[in-house]
Amino acid sequence: MTLIYIVLATLAAGIGSVWLAAALSFGAFARYTQHMLSLAAGALLATAFMHLLPEAFEAQAGAKELFAALLAGLIFFFLLDKAELWHHGHEHHDPAPSRSVVLPFSPLISHNAVDCTAALAHGHDHHGHHHSHAQKPGSWALLTGDSVHCFGDGVLIASAFMADQSLGWVAALAVLAHEIPHHMGDLVVLSQINAGSQSNSNRIALVKVSLAGSVTAIGGLAGYWLVNQLQDYLPYFLVLVSSSFIYVALADLIPQLQKRLSFKQTSAQILWLAAGIGMVTLASGMAHGH
Repeated sequence: MTLIYIVLATLAAGIGSVWLAAALSFGAFARYTQHMLSLAAGALLATAFMHLLPEAFEAQAGAKELFAALLAGLIFFFLLDKAELWHHGHEHHDPAPSRSVVLPFSPLISHNAVDCTAALAHGHDHHGHHHSHAQKPGSWALLTGDSVHCFGDGVLIASAFMADQSLGWVAALAVLAHEIPHHMGDLVVLSQINAGSQSNSNRIALVKVSLAGSVTAIGGLAGYWLVNQLQDYLPYFLVLVSSSFIYVALADLIPQLQKRLSFKQTSAQILWLAAGIGMVTLASGMAHGH
């Protein structure tokens, strides 16, 4: 039964986030794109600190070893981030690559297209002249990176399910929330690359990103097998999931919220951040009640 739940949750997170992103990117709700950053950050932090880490520390593993694993995970994602930015800048002879470009490969974490939401909200193409040519030949680099990323998300969701069913649903909800801004960037880029009418371009982009999102289920199956083989290391898997969520929230999402805004806009950010925390807390309470 756990395997069935993993497949359902990974499909909901992987494909559901794409369709919600499409509604925000192309529909009447495009003005709410910036709020999704706050919502996703709140959901990720709440899942990591209120659910995943407590579950990991209830296991037999020592606190010192788990904290060391958390630190190692954060450093790993930082180095991975640096490596991807360096690779992209070197490949396109850009001496100062910024975080607003779409990276070719981005496993496990979702930072590679988050800045596209800001570009979308302001009506700008986030690609500069120096980067736009890199994605045009079939946009396979972007889709490959998205697929690898979704595979990693599936492994993370499966790890949470193997610890506790309700924890798995909470993790899936957090993944869905932080995948929405990521997929919004992908959809905007692909719709601009594809030829044809605007509606046709949007449809093609939606199909391509949905297929990439479905790879989340494959990652879930792989994660189920992997954690089954390494059951004793489950607390460390949970800590790795937590480090991924914390890194994405603190290194990628929240820095984009640190802007000089009016009191009304700042209040909206705080409310949406709290909504993300409340959403995860409510989902967790419902799951445990069920």
